[in-house]
Amino acid sequence: MSIFESYKAPQGVLEIGGLPLPRLAERAGQTPFFVYDRSKLGERVALLRQMLAPELRIHYSIKANPMPALVQHMASLVDGFDVASAGEMRMALDAGMPARHVSMAGPGKSSQDLRGAVGAGVTVTLESAHQLEAVERIGRELGVRPRVGLRINPDFQPRSSGMRMGGGPRQFGVDVEQAPALLKVIAERDLDFVGFHVFWGSQCLDPGTVIAAQRHVAELVMRLADLAGDSLEFVNMGGGFGIPYFDNERPLDIGAVGAAMQEWLTPLRRRLAGTRLILEFGRYLVGEAGLYVCRVLDKKVSRGETFLITDGGLHHQLAASGNFGQVLRRNYPVAIGNRMDSGQTETCHVVGCLCTPLDRLADNVVLPAAEIGDLFVVAQSGAYGRSASPSAFLSHPLPVEILV
Repeated sequence: MSIFESYKAPQGVLEIGGLPLPRLAERAGQTPFFVYDRSKLGERVALLRQMLAPELRIHYSIKANPMPALVQHMASLVDGFDVASAGEMRMALDAGMPARHVSMAGPGKSSQDLRGAVGAGVTVTLESAHQLEAVERIGRELGVRPRVGLRINPDFQPRSSGMRMGGGPRQFGVDVEQAPALLKVIAERDLDFVGFHVFWGSQCLDPGTVIAAQRHVAELVMRLADLAGDSLEFVNMGGGFGIPYFDNERPLDIGAVGAAMQEWLTPLRRRLAGTRLILEFGRYLVGEAGLYVCRVLDKKVSRGETFLITDGGLHHQLAASGNFGQVLRRNYPVAIGNRMDSGQTETCHVVGCLCTPLDRLADNVVLPAAEIGDLFVVAQSGAYGRSASPSAFLSHPLPVEILV
């Protein structure tokens, strides 16, 4: 089934949150805009709670989409937030999430980031010996005992992952071989050590890879737990779950992942009774709940090929243009949102308004024959969209964001 089928209204236009797309454009007051569907956010969290072990806590990684209204809504659905800056931390706390359920990760935390986290009581996930020293110093200056965790760069690599963030030399975390020495230093300092964070990768659609990675993480954490002293408050086992973007991709089989969990959960429960076990998700929670909408400004033929020129582009949706780390550019799911039932189609290229040939939103795609003024839609746009794109390029206005 097409990704757009769940949004298609009887009159042949996309409908989100009970509003047809042209009405949404009026509500936004402009194109381009992003629209996020709160019902799909709730459905995704509910799916995880249904299919995974009930004791697993779900955290949302704000970097995936930091829209304030969306973060506020996610606070009512998940058990905690993971942040990567003081700005994201303030957003998490403003949404009402208790500080003890917020953790700050990142290889390059500034002194302002660290001072804000320590002062607020947020857990600082240490990723180097230097961060350890800086956090201890800030704790002394503020007269508080910092809450700290340790992010581990594991000694395994997933065989199939969209982005590998663990195993081998990495800027993320502390190599597991170095962890025993750092844990000893932490124990000697005035620091409140509360847990481990192991993040092995992201955007994985292969259930076998996810299952193997979770088993490896559980085994790794049980080895380190013997060195951590007191009982651990939490273990963040990462996430890694991906969403399908392209025609040849299929959704991750959550049922298979959930069914295999008892293999590693049983010994982990026995070894770490009372420890909160966390899975951290960003893209998997919000990516499929968002659409990017722009308007066709012009239509022209160049040497026999049709181009739709829109008021959007890579300055808002960098990933859809193929410039967000993809090796080969492939089309995201796209549609002409106000012509879903049109029988007449055409093969075309859809481009943005920027002065660069990199600004392509779809290549050689078959779409309903479009006219100037029609609404072009990019699905799977709920994660790493506006906040992950070079919005200052050419000084065009920022896109509006709507949560419906």
